[in-house]
Amino acid sequence: MRLVYGSALALAIAIAASVPAVSGQGQGMGDADRAVANGGIFAPGWMGKIDLNAEKQGQSLNNARFAAPGSNFQVTTGRAVTYWNPKNVAAGNYTVKATFTEAKYMSLNNHPHPYGIVIAGNEMGTPNASFLYCATYGDGRFIVRGFGPAPFQMNAKGAQAPSINKAAGPGSSVTQEIALIVKGNAVECAVNGAVVGTYDKAALVAAGKLKSTDGVYGLRFAHNTEATVTGLTMTKN
Repeated sequence: MRLVYGSALALAIAIAASVPAVSGQGQGMGDADRAVANGGIFAPGWMGKIDLNAEKQGQSLNNARFAAPGSNFQVTTGRAVTYWNPKNVAAGNYTVKATFTEAKYMSLNNHPHPYGIVIAGNEMGTPNASFLYCATYGDGRFIVRGFGPAPFQMNAKGAQAPSINKAAGPGSSVTQEIALIVKGNAVECAVNGAVVGTYDKAALVAAGKLKSTDGVYGLRFAHNTEATVTGLTMTKN
């Protein structure tokens, strides 16, 4: 009996040692951050920042890649990261939208990961940064979350919506048009032309959340994602 116990214990230790550690808050289901070749920002005027917990682990912005071939953006991440251009500022009533194409769904991960639009960025790149983002997954879900500067959630772990496209399976292509709309006393997230979530501005501009709905706009990508972004625009409502 003693020999059986010792063998089982040795096997358990070997299995545990072979499982890669998952770094990063809320990554959850087992895929560790991947290394990105030739990382950094290769788009004039753009800046970026990985999440604070990743910085505390000694990681850097070069663990992701942001490039601008032509008028598009090509993003590949190891760590979760936010990108913005300080010249891109929206105020009052406005819509920020872009189209995201994940050419090979789940090619860098073992479960769906989100990407989307950032608005209301203030003090970006500092420990006091605040911003809001709406992001979609290739399985038909969306999340609305932000930093203020601690992370906050507006629809918990996310929700399904009929307008969100679903990938046919791993390796297939999936495309979403994602928009954040500030209008009067509300902020809406729309995907593929349909509003999927509406939030009172008073619930967003509050202690521990946004400083204002005015601010910089940009892009947000979870860890281990790869997508092309086209048509990033801001229009006044």
